[in-house]
Amino acid sequence: MSNDNEQTVELVLDGKPHEGILGLPEQPVGLVVFAHGSGSSRLSPRNNFVARVLRDAGLATLMFDLLTEEEDRVYETRFDIDLLAHRLVQSSEWVDQQAAIAELPRGYFGASTGAGAALKAAARQDDLIRAVVSRGGRPDLAGGDLPAVTAPTLLIVGGHDPQVIELNREARAAMKATCELEIVPGATHLFEEPGTLEQAAQLASDWFSRWLPSDAGR
Repeated sequence: MSNDNEQTVELVLDGKPHEGILGLPEQPVGLVVFAHGSGSSRLSPRNNFVARVLRDAGLATLMFDLLTEEEDRVYETRFDIDLLAHRLVQSSEWVDQQAAIAELPRGYFGASTGAGAALKAAARQDDLIRAVVSRGGRPDLAGGDLPAVTAPTLLIVGGHDPQVIELNREARAAMKATCELEIVPGATHLFEEPGTLEQAAQLASDWFSRWLPSDAGR
């Protein structure tokens, strides 16, 4: 297990403070920024589990609330993919100002609706984001931005989530970047079944370890 250092941070996005958690292993080889799904937050137990697995692989992690508490109370705002993507892009400006992580190659990990926001943000930062992973995600919500994504993308879906599998297949067909679909047998949408979240986390770790390091082939 890597020596793990978690610290509370604050990002100012659109002029308002957003709480975050920065996890730094020793000598990180990359940074993964998390985009959680609607109704979730930086405290999501599933995303925190995935983050620990990534840090064990030498990847720094950043989880932060995409919405303020007030914004999160508005149902429509939770599904404002353009706003969520805008906040992810803004978070890159914050990362650029942090000496410990500014130079690390970056990727996005998106869950549920956060996957659509992650891909939309990646399309707007094709020179910066080197890899994207979606878990139980809605990449289709990135819409017309999908063909503009250049980052190699992994779509992880539960085998017992047929509607989302189909949406992910359609999104993969719309993408021009390297894109793979991994179906975790026996998993439903939230990966609550024993061992399924572990499988998803390992798939994510392998993908980022493959594509994020500076010597990774593109």
